[in-house]
Amino acid sequence: MAKKKAKNKELTAHKAGPPTTPALLGDIRSLIEAAREQTARAVNSTLVTMYWQIGRRIREDVLQNERAEYGKEILQTLSEELTAEYGRGFDRRNLHYMVRFAELFPNEQIVNALRSQLSWTHFRELLSIDDQLKRDFYAEMCRIERWSTRTLKYKIGHLLYERTAVSKKPDELIEQDITALRDEDRLTPDMVFRDPYFLDFLGLSGHHAERDVENAILRELEAFILELGTDFAFVARQKRITVDNEDYYLDLLFYHRRLRCLVAIDLKTAQIPSDRQRANGTLSPLAGTARCPTRRSAADRPDPVR
Repeated sequence: MAKKKAKNKELTAHKAGPPTTPALLGDIRSLIEAAREQTARAVNSTLVTMYWQIGRRIREDVLQNERAEYGKEILQTLSEELTAEYGRGFDRRNLHYMVRFAELFPNEQIVNALRSQLSWTHFRELLSIDDQLKRDFYAEMCRIERWSTRTLKYKIGHLLYERTAVSKKPDELIEQDITALRDEDRLTPDMVFRDPYFLDFLGLSGHHAERDVENAILRELEAFILELGTDFAFVARQKRITVDNEDYYLDLLFYHRRLRCLVAIDLKTAQIPSDRQRANGTLSPLAGTARCPTRRSAADRPDPVR
């Protein structure tokens, strides 16, 4: 009996085989995850195209009919029939989004370029923006920086477009910058730097020194870079440089990968004096204002960052 049990244990051990190496298991996991991600992107791309085509077809039918109520009636009818046949995803509200999608993104080539990075939920967020230039800005920035839907919603909610220098330009120049980004992936500084910068995530309250702001930024570096933009990389703090035989210390130094330039940030907890040009032309293209949530009155100005 003992011999039989020993034999069974030997067979079980033999069936288990040799243990896998971490490298082998890691490589196979990477292949599986890559294939899943590629499949998900392909499915998403096909869905976006289908929704756009459905929206365009419904829109064509509605425009051909002169009755004002026809659009609402046909959406309800289509919703009932398509839901009964194909299940969820074709309710009246979603069909309305498809029609609006085709209306606000009439150029099929632009949709085809965006669908590789933007999901249907991305487009749903963009459909809430009425201004075309603002909508195109968010769509192209989302594509080039590969924002998640959550990040896109955060950027819109925190008025990223309104805080960029590009939004202050005439519409013709804004369109030129967006076209360059769309056609050439060329990002201009006016689309990167913003004023003000919101630093409410630092959790600072009451009076705080410049070093407090610096330490809080480094503690929340990931959130700070999200506020700056995804192409920023942290380089150093209190970086010493010499200009005209005089030493200066940069509070924070970053590198922007796409613009290929260093960005120096000088933290101030008071209004910047008139001599703010201290090596500014040499050091940094960044000129903005970092706003902390505790500074509310007109006399107590936001924290400037340059």
